[in-house]
Amino acid sequence: MQPLDILIAEDNPKDFEFLEALLKDWQEQVQITHAPNGQLALELGMTRSNPLIISDIQMPEMNGIDFARNLWEKQPEARIVFWSQFKDEMYVRSLAKIVPPETVYGYILKSSPRERIASAIRTVLLEEQCWIDPEVRKVQGRAGHSLTALSDIEYEALLDISLGLTDNLIAQRRYLSRRGVQSRLNSLYNKLCIDQEQFHCEKVGDSFNLRNRAVAVSLARGLVNAFEMEREEQEFQIWFKRFKRTHQTED
Repeated sequence: MQPLDILIAEDNPKDFEFLEALLKDWQEQVQITHAPNGQLALELGMTRSNPLIISDIQMPEMNGIDFARNLWEKQPEARIVFWSQFKDEMYVRSLAKIVPPETVYGYILKSSPRERIASAIRTVLLEEQCWIDPEVRKVQGRAGHSLTALSDIEYEALLDISLGLTDNLIAQRRYLSRRGVQSRLNSLYNKLCIDQEQFHCEKVGDSFNLRNRAVAVSLARGLVNAFEMEREEQEFQIWFKRFKRTHQTED
């Protein structure tokens, strides 16, 4: 019998060593390949037939969600166990959009007991059944509920204010009127259960800045995080340089 060929995409050496030791305890013979970043994981995954993968989510060069999306576009039969210390709603939201129909995958938290991690990996990679951590299921419920889940344009508005953009700059970037920007922001505040009356105090007037409050609530929910905002900042800077060149030419 040929050994199971399992690709581990993990940039943290200690986490990789943990998984390597866990897999070597299996009765089945396992061949392990290590990819320390998402880009290399994608290149290696593309060379395999019916890839079996354990992937971190926060990785250099390409995060686990983008890695999975690119791999599944070419190999929807790939079975991936996402293992992460994060249950951020932004990842759960992104993952829900990219999983192909009938694809088997898993999501396990690194903080889980060793036995649970082993069970999750076996369930997905060997038994071909999905396995989602109970804590992640709670986030999935919130992310999928019509009253609390952000639409794509509401999430876009959240990213813009998290970057500190003014209404004018948001309007330029998203091809909106200022009224359109305000409409998106109001819709975002409603979804996050934030309104001016909630934070109004007659003695001091408007006690909270709603934009800042929205970012704070979103951080607590895991809708944004510092790791992914670095990428959003890079994309914004590319757009902003192009925007400045265009307007300097017009002037």
